[in-house]
Amino acid sequence: MIFRFLILCLLILFVEFYAFQAIRTVVKTKWIVFLYIVVSFVVVVYVLYSVMQYDRTVGQTQKSLFTMGILLLTLLPKLVITFVLFSEDIFRIGSGVINFFINKNEIRTAFLPSRRKFVSQIGLGLASIPFLSLIYGIAIGKYNFKVIKQNIFFADLPDAFDDFTITHISDIHSGSFDNSEKINYAIDLINEQKSDILLFTGDIVNAKAEEMHPWIETFNRIEKPAFGKFSVLGNHDYGAYLEWKSEKARAQNFIDIKDLHRQIDFKLLLNENVKIKKGQDEIALVGVENWGKHFGQMGDVIKATDGIEAKDFKILMSHDPSHWEEEVKHHDKNIQLTLSGHTHGMQFGIEIPGWFKWSLAQYAYTQWAGLYENMGRYIYVNRGFGFHAYPGRVGIMPEITVIRLKKGQNVA
Repeated sequence: MIFRFLILCLLILFVEFYAFQAIRTVVKTKWIVFLYIVVSFVVVVYVLYSVMQYDRTVGQTQKSLFTMGILLLTLLPKLVITFVLFSEDIFRIGSGVINFFINKNEIRTAFLPSRRKFVSQIGLGLASIPFLSLIYGIAIGKYNFKVIKQNIFFADLPDAFDDFTITHISDIHSGSFDNSEKINYAIDLINEQKSDILLFTGDIVNAKAEEMHPWIETFNRIEKPAFGKFSVLGNHDYGAYLEWKSEKARAQNFIDIKDLHRQIDFKLLLNENVKIKKGQDEIALVGVENWGKHFGQMGDVIKATDGIEAKDFKILMSHDPSHWEEEVKHHDKNIQLTLSGHTHGMQFGIEIPGWFKWSLAQYAYTQWAGLYENMGRYIYVNRGFGFHAYPGRVGIMPEITVIRLKKGQNVA
């Protein structure tokens, strides 16, 4: 523990050194430089103190969200500056070594060429991009809800379900909310879609059932579609990221979390399925407990699809998209459509719809946001309704998905 703390302190000093070099090179007003030093010192002390005071029996709080926001707001820009100036230092050292040997018998200047002001200006300019983006993400992005509409074609879709609409939400993370007006606005957006069915793919809380209690009345405003409201559990719903005072307390919290779904009028599916009937046709809605490559494997597709045949049309709700990659996409029950969430798109990335999509999430998950297909089987990964850890969203906005099932072949 002490060794890790020392390594962390050395890294902080390394980054702070280079950030200060950039400020000192560009800014010549002494009181501004002094103010920068004071603010940086206060932020470092506050973050280190908050990390040391973090209580794993309590978990994420508004204070820890604020701390993470401040940490990223100061660290990421300084990392950019460090990268630029450290790269310059490699060049300066190389130039110094070459100059030392080439001009060995001549009068030499200082070993290291002086730091160039324009390089520091470039570093500060580049650092302003993540700095301003993170401020936007905290102030606006985290509640900048987007309704994303997606048509998916299936040759074997029962005729009665052609044009059947699904509103899909995921990753509520109610313990992170701090603005009831914005959440009510999102509920209004959900109701405006007038879909046939509403599906929620897990993570109703960060860890504790009590996080949802202030929001039960708000989420009860969600109108019940003609074919119902259904849900599954996510990895955060098991309370696995806390230290519990007793196993009994952890077990009771899990019971309470499952009951939250009833309290907001969702039918929670726990490794089971229900038949959705329309006219003379039906489809199977399958819900599994969380199954993740890295976050627990309670989901049981075999149990959940009991009584369902391969020829039946199926929609699977499974919180973690790694489940689709590892088990579902080649499953012999032929699961046509899987709905997931979990990744949040890391809440940070770049998206130009139809052209470009990037996030650090793609290095951890093969399917991380939007629609993916494999031999006629599809998965849609919702970008998440809420936020966790970092109290904001940059580029990857909170999402309400409306999926329209279409009969026929995909012509795209």
